[in-house]
Amino acid sequence: MSTPARIAVLVSGSGTNLQALLDAVAAQDDFGGEVVLVASDRPGATGLDRARAAGIATESRALDDHPDRQSWETALADAVAAHRPDVVVLAGFMRLLTTTFLSRWPDRVVNVHPSLLPAFRGAHAVDDALAYGVTVTGCTVHLVDELVDHGPIIAQEAVRVAPDDDVDSLHARIQAVEHRLLPACVGALCRDELVVDGRHVRTPSARPG
Repeated sequence: MSTPARIAVLVSGSGTNLQALLDAVAAQDDFGGEVVLVASDRPGATGLDRARAAGIATESRALDDHPDRQSWETALADAVAAHRPDVVVLAGFMRLLTTTFLSRWPDRVVNVHPSLLPAFRGAHAVDDALAYGVTVTGCTVHLVDELVDHGPIIAQEAVRVAPDDDVDSLHARIQAVEHRLLPACVGALCRDELVVDGRHVRTPSARPG
């Protein structure tokens, strides 16, 4: 049996997607990876408590504790790198990362976003979808680049908007899909089942030629 890929998860809040990932790893013998670190930009993030309860190492690096953004990002990258991850998962991590961080794990940093990208990028995707009046939205798991919610898409799934939806009810249904889709994509990445071809992410069997 091959050695499981080492996964670092970055959170800023409650960590429900982190919990879904932990549950999937525990439930699937062939998941292909294990979470070795949970890190946050907020020392009080509930997601860190979830990690401690599961016996997983934690790190926190607050932006306000550093003289500028680049020094903060370098400190975060150093803290994560010390745990030797093969895959980095952004699970409700609310900071934009640049080459300072991303260059250490090219095509191995994954994010989940509550819309069908490229629609409704940014921090208010669910509010924006409701304000626009769409009848279908959803969630996207994608590789991370330097732009906001922009990297190559791994998977998407649609969620219908009900006439009486508000932000909380719609977000709850989107999160239910996220909790299934994100672990599936992370597992595929851990098992080296994905091939990045420009903006396209495919399984090896689907690779052109």
